[in-house]
Amino acid sequence: MEAAFTAAGARVERIDLVDCGFDTRSPSGLSLPVLGWRLPDAVHVRTLSAGSFEAITKRLGVLHALTKLGVTVWNDARAVERCVDKSMTSFLLGHAGVPTPPTWTIESAEAARALVEREAPGGPLVLKPLFGAQGKGLRLIRQPEDLPASDEVAGVYYLQQFQSSGTPDFTDYRLFVLRGRVIAAMMRRAATWITNVKQGGRPFAFTPNPKMERLAIAAAEAVGAEIAGVDVLVTAGGAPTVLEVNSMPAWSGLQKVSSCSIAETIASALVHELVRQPAQRRAR
Repeated sequence: MEAAFTAAGARVERIDLVDCGFDTRSPSGLSLPVLGWRLPDAVHVRTLSAGSFEAITKRLGVLHALTKLGVTVWNDARAVERCVDKSMTSFLLGHAGVPTPPTWTIESAEAARALVEREAPGGPLVLKPLFGAQGKGLRLIRQPEDLPASDEVAGVYYLQQFQSSGTPDFTDYRLFVLRGRVIAAMMRRAATWITNVKQGGRPFAFTPNPKMERLAIAAAEAVGAEIAGVDVLVTAGGAPTVLEVNSMPAWSGLQKVSSCSIAETIASALVHELVRQPAQRRAR
């Protein structure tokens, strides 16, 4: 990614949000490694490392502050917050009318068991960590006894109706959206229902049809993300549905089957955005 920004004409500094902080005596109110009191023209957020609630709040606070100060941030803190919290993602997708599986988020273990008793006869549910990625920690729930103890899910049960693709193997799709446009896509196939490439899923080149592209773009817009990895599954009935939206998507598997250089496309788009902005906004 750094090489792509450099090739696009930008000066790049890699900074860990862990090392960023607030300093109310600085001109900006922030203290950033390498930059000190200076502000960048733009920030491209690649990852948000694990940490305590307080640590994550501080890191997101820095991103909020950068946006408040007029720095272009992709994705900004609001979009990151909306996608890191799967329950909010599901809410926003449903609120925007984007097709997504029926989903429930509750804290009570007793209520979770009652939900499974009510819904599981119609098909299994998927239990996902509220904050999680790359297919880690997913469980298939067929009966109340399959539910883990409350402390194993940090006190929150995020349950989603399992969707079947109706194919012999398990297939879904990842569409990469950049500023309202799908720039790359792949099909993922796996021997199990967890298709993430990091969990053994195999990526294949794929060209989405206009309907699927519009669905992915609508999902990115629903969460307010400039950059988004949108996971789509086509059900046995032929209807596409959005499973998740990732605001900090990895693309190593996708890049292997895509002719488009994802890093170069992002870098070019962000540099172009800066060029479009008034000079006074970029003068620091």
